[in-house]
Amino acid sequence: MKKLMLTLLFAALVMALAACGGDDSSSNNAGGSGETVDLTASNWQFDKDTYTVPAGKVTFNLKNEDGYHGIEIEGTDVKIEGEGSDSATLEAGEYTIKCSVPCGSGHDTMTTKLVVE
Repeated sequence: MKKLMLTLLFAALVMALAACGGDDSSSNNAGGSGETVDLTASNWQFDKDTYTVPAGKVTFNLKNEDGYHGIEIEGTDVKIEGEGSDSATLEAGEYTIKCSVPCGSGHDTMTTKLVVE
């Protein structure tokens, strides 16, 4: 009887711990803990002219498709060099995203817009 009780207690503990440590794939929805912006950079351009998200926590993911790039978002602390992620809590407004790594002759015009509603 003691072995059965101990086994059931152990199984309950394992299930409780598994429930607490699972993958939280719902964390990037509007009602969750924030939004995600996926940016793809290629030589002298981003994949979109404008990115739009609701105000609040936003995570930025940068992927380099062609060349080596980084981003800075003016008016925020968001900085990514190469591929990676960074997050910030943003208020409504318009922000300029620019390439932060000198990437050649089109570097100075490599910008896009972030609209936070």
